[in-house]
Amino acid sequence: MFVREIQQELEIWSLQKDRKPLVIRGARQVGKTTLVEQFASKYEQYIYLNLELPEDRQPFLDFTNIETLMQALFFIKNKTLASKSNTLLFIDEIQEVPAALNILRYFYEQEPTITVIAAGSMLETLFNKDIHFPVGRVEFKVVRPVSFPEFLQAMGETAAFEQLQNLPLPAFAHSKLLKLFHTYALIGGMPEIVNHYATNKDLTALPPIYDSLIASYMDDVEKYASNSTQVMHIRHVIRTSFAQAGKRIKFAGFGNSEYRSREMGEALRTLEKALLIHLMYPNTAAILPLLPDIKKSPRLQLLDTGMLNYFIGIQKEILGTDDLNKVYQGTMIEHLVGQELLSVQYNALSQLHFWARDKKESSAEVDYIFPNDGKLIPVEVKSGATGTLKSLHLFMDMAPHTLAVRFYAGELKITDAETTTGKKYHLLNLPYYLTTQLTAYLSWFQQQLKNE
Repeated sequence: MFVREIQQELEIWSLQKDRKPLVIRGARQVGKTTLVEQFASKYEQYIYLNLELPEDRQPFLDFTNIETLMQALFFIKNKTLASKSNTLLFIDEIQEVPAALNILRYFYEQEPTITVIAAGSMLETLFNKDIHFPVGRVEFKVVRPVSFPEFLQAMGETAAFEQLQNLPLPAFAHSKLLKLFHTYALIGGMPEIVNHYATNKDLTALPPIYDSLIASYMDDVEKYASNSTQVMHIRHVIRTSFAQAGKRIKFAGFGNSEYRSREMGEALRTLEKALLIHLMYPNTAAILPLLPDIKKSPRLQLLDTGMLNYFIGIQKEILGTDDLNKVYQGTMIEHLVGQELLSVQYNALSQLHFWARDKKESSAEVDYIFPNDGKLIPVEVKSGATGTLKSLHLFMDMAPHTLAVRFYAGELKITDAETTTGKKYHLLNLPYYLTTQLTAYLSWFQQQLKNE
């Protein structure tokens, strides 16, 4: 099993002087439990609790005070309290006992020496007048599908992984990294898929795993829905969302249905809380702060591009292309770049952003806008000459700076560009596989311009 990049985030958290219990969020099947089990190797003792199991759940149902709970947990799992300062306690599926969320505060206030991690799905649905969430007593991190650097590690591509970290990337590494990225783009970042392919190198063996993943999400619907009608709505959204991924959507009639806006809006927002989808609303300004306009149509981002490829049937297209921008009208690679941008963001409030100008006579969109060093950097995912980047030109006319980024199939380079109104700006051209390295390359980009 490869090591996830978020391990470093866990290490930093665990060493904090005033460490709070950590709640790890993430969709099902993204490897939350495996991540914590790997992290547990640094501890003398590891206590794993799955609150879906009656024997693990009971001590929390019987809770009276933290001292008694600690004694019960260590006794049940045959661990010694004398080593609690070198013990990792992992409470999995914590949503099964809503009151356990509030109990986390007592670990922080009365048992700060023990390291506590909890994980669960749909935690927002538990926040009501009867559940007291320990605000200020816990910390959050989000686990997402496997990133391209993690994929390289899983595949045993050590040299490629090391070259990816070099800044700037040497030209000789481009061809191999682009080929590997095509494979990653094809299969996606779901850990079970990545591990199976890394072990067997057999694409034909993956379809049953994709099917089982979607089946597991369909089976989970009852946990997310508040009633039988909403079950039907959520299942419809799951089945039809693949065809809408990467596109701006309207709630009313979503997925060629007759459902109303309110019904589809509730279903989509429920799946967003489960981290299965992301609704990305447009920004209309070219300066900070980011202020998404929720009155406008959002763009739909799914959990994983590999699942998208499988369920809309474009895998053969990916296998046969020399440029991922030629596949599915460029929607697939734009979606994957968004997934990669999110993959290195671990905070609970992390989001993707894009820019739009919705005017009948001259509408325009920039694929992503990326906050960096007090600026909103426009990010386009397109091949071709810079003269074709019309929306980018419009954004740059509004922006109070001269920096822009384009992800494409070509090699790393910096070029000069000019808008239709004559404003000159600098364009950082990055190959697709460097998406996770964007922050580092923006610093390098600005340093290169200063050196000139």
